[in-house]
Amino acid sequence: MSQIWLIVPAAGQGRRMGADKPKQYLTLADERPVLAHTLARLHHAFPSARLVLCLDADDRWFLPHWVPFTDWQRVVGGSERMDSVLNALHAMAADDDDVVLVHDVARPCITVSDLLALYQAAATHTAGALLAMPVADTMKRADEQCQSARTEPREGLWHALTPQGFRYALLRRALETARQQKTLVTDEASAVEALGECPQLVTGRRDNLKITHPDDLALAAAIMAAQAANTPGRL
Repeated sequence: MSQIWLIVPAAGQGRRMGADKPKQYLTLADERPVLAHTLARLHHAFPSARLVLCLDADDRWFLPHWVPFTDWQRVVGGSERMDSVLNALHAMAADDDDVVLVHDVARPCITVSDLLALYQAAATHTAGALLAMPVADTMKRADEQCQSARTEPREGLWHALTPQGFRYALLRRALETARQQKTLVTDEASAVEALGECPQLVTGRRDNLKITHPDDLALAAAIMAAQAANTPGRL
């Protein structure tokens, strides 16, 4: 069985939050930071995984006791997400066929069931896999004045989530190719797609919230409380 690797990019500044610290260090209901909750969810699903945590070189908020993994390493994050993930891939002593899952640090509501489903798909699909949700809302295309110019068909459209999982060699080749071509990719799947591959879409839960704006902190806390009440001990 191949080794499971987890990459968590956590070098962003989260300026849209308007806070005095990066969003991954803002606290939820139990006064633990978002980062600690996210890592705890990952550890619950994959206690023997190897973690690579991407942090800003000047990070002054991080505390090692927030990491529940015994096998983990810290790497310096880059200016963009893809740079952080590439730094992690270059620092890892992984085999080509090892499965690597990349997860947003700002998604602390991820469930064990979604994590395990994503891993199973990534381990069996040659092009990897990503959690995603079919688009349910009517989609509008805005013009330059932010007016609704037309309605876009939503058939076949999905919201990309994380984690996203791929074999080590494929993910490294995809991101290195994007860097060489000076293409900025916003998620790992888009880099793999650029190679002509088609990652598997795995339907994820709609409560896999990404904390981006101030209101999202309270929403994340409410989601986590509801999850705990509905599935105690099985998040």
